[in-house]
Amino acid sequence: MSESHQRQLLLASENPQQFMDYFSEEFRNDFLELLRRRFGTKRVHNNIVYNEYISHREHIHMNATQWETLTDFTKWLGREGLCKVDETPKGWYIQYIDRDPETIRRQQEQERKKKQDLDDEEKTAKFIEQQVRRGLEGKELEKPVYTELNRENEEEKVTFNLNKGASTSIAASSKTSSVLGPNALKVVEGAVKRKESAHSSGQSKEKKKKSALDEIMELEEEKKRTSRRDYWLQPEIIVKIVTKKLGEKYHKKKAVVKEVIDKYTAVVKMIDSGDKLKLDQTHLETVIPAPGKKVMVLNGGYRGNEGILESINEKRFSATIIIDSGPLKGRRVEDIQYEDISKLA
Repeated sequence: MSESHQRQLLLASENPQQFMDYFSEEFRNDFLELLRRRFGTKRVHNNIVYNEYISHREHIHMNATQWETLTDFTKWLGREGLCKVDETPKGWYIQYIDRDPETIRRQQEQERKKKQDLDDEEKTAKFIEQQVRRGLEGKELEKPVYTELNRENEEEKVTFNLNKGASTSIAASSKTSSVLGPNALKVVEGAVKRKESAHSSGQSKEKKKKSALDEIMELEEEKKRTSRRDYWLQPEIIVKIVTKKLGEKYHKKKAVVKEVIDKYTAVVKMIDSGDKLKLDQTHLETVIPAPGKKVMVLNGGYRGNEGILESINEKRFSATIIIDSGPLKGRRVEDIQYEDISKLA
């Protein structure tokens, strides 16, 4: 038994209730700090956290606390609103609730950005619908107008001459044939070919119009397939530490992401001191450089592309960049939110 454990038992024997409360508070604080630092806000099995906690030599034993079992402690965390907890056939899972003001602010910004993206998608969908409607309206033929047949005089007879047009056409055709002689057939064939050519030309234009519309819809489908992710870390980007829990030494200081672990966690190297830290993405934020510097797109349809920052819109918290890599090189992308790009190291 270690010296610290002996001291804990000695103190507990003198005033059991007082030191049970003390040990309970210490156990709770250390457990939650490990959960926050190691797993962030990810859902994790309570046994995994507990086993890592007791692997530290100077830990508080659970039998010195107010909780008899790990399950009791897990349920208490849920009742107190410190964690989200849920029971499964594999046991209890816990998820840390981060109430840090900086984290809450960033979550609100993310919600605002998601709402803005949904509004943009609705606008695009309405635009496409209008284009389709205009295209269909252009193809509609004029409908015939039907009027009622009236006779001014009831004794007047109504006669229909259905063959008049046909006989006139035949007569005209025979006259033309007599004038043109043997070349009449060639003239008629040429006229038919010209008509067919004009018809096929109209069809090709219609196909072009359809293919352009299809292309717009395909682009929108591709945009949906490459929708936003809830993780954004990328190696070799510069980030800023926003959590205050590491002290003033690191708060608001810049670092370079050297490694990304499980999508949500990064190993960063401090620019000023060279220290290496392992942090969750909720404790970091992107860095926007001066115009003309290189950035990487971290989310959305252009995720993973490098670009050059062209300008900044401070009112909309957004930027305009020129893609500088890949097949989209040279494309100008406007209104990218600050949180979706970061300076490259």
